[in-house]
Amino acid sequence: MGVVNVTPDSFSDGGRWLDPPTAVRHGLDLVAQGADLVDVGGESTRPGALRIDAEEELRRVIPVVTGLVAEGVTVSVDTMRSEVAERALEAGASLVNDVSGGRADPRMTKLAAQAGVPIVLMHWRGHSDSMQKLTQYDDVVADVVRELTAQVDAALGAGVRPEQVVVDPGLGFSKTGDQNWTVLANLHAFTELGYPVMVAASRKRFLGELLAEGDELRPTDDREDATAALTTVAARAGVWCVRVHEAGPSADAVRVVARLAQEEGR
Repeated sequence: MGVVNVTPDSFSDGGRWLDPPTAVRHGLDLVAQGADLVDVGGESTRPGALRIDAEEELRRVIPVVTGLVAEGVTVSVDTMRSEVAERALEAGASLVNDVSGGRADPRMTKLAAQAGVPIVLMHWRGHSDSMQKLTQYDDVVADVVRELTAQVDAALGAGVRPEQVVVDPGLGFSKTGDQNWTVLANLHAFTELGYPVMVAASRKRFLGELLAEGDELRPTDDREDATAALTTVAARAGVWCVRVHEAGPSADAVRVVARLAQEEGR
């Protein structure tokens, strides 16, 4: 999954793709690099980000979704609002990526059920302005699995079919850097839930901390090698999808893992 953030304030590429034609070109570049689908989002969910209104989110997202769909791209919409998801689906989007896992807007899961589209349900405890105050766990893996399972159960209760569900452990959302690593070391706990798993580690702060020189975090654009390394880890763990800012290195990593799996299966 290639990322197109149509935002001025995303942590990695905020402001680069605000112009719809530029965003569409970037989405096509991601597909050319090997992305199978392109995730279009108009609201930053970086730690500390404040929410925008639905009208602004629609203004940013819908022209880009429309333009990519017209080019034959499979599009995911990254939104916590059912209104935005509905308009994006009407414009031709094929999947809803809700980082709140259906908790921010109770209508989201009902919309997914009615539309019959896949929905990514991410583990989520609160909005960006407060989420890093919500990092207390008894056992981060067990607690995240339990809370995410409750979110899935709520979606199923709203009419979403099991085959529509994708789960995401929510790296960086209400989790410290150390907790992110613990989750990554235990991806089997999420694949064992029986749903496709998406991992979104690309360029995140915990990679910048790992690669820091002294007190200086590694710049976001210079975290691609580490991102591709985690794509290898995720693919070996049986993850369905990785959400990345640059598709080429991760697409290569997936090919390597697929070839190894082929050899191991002989």
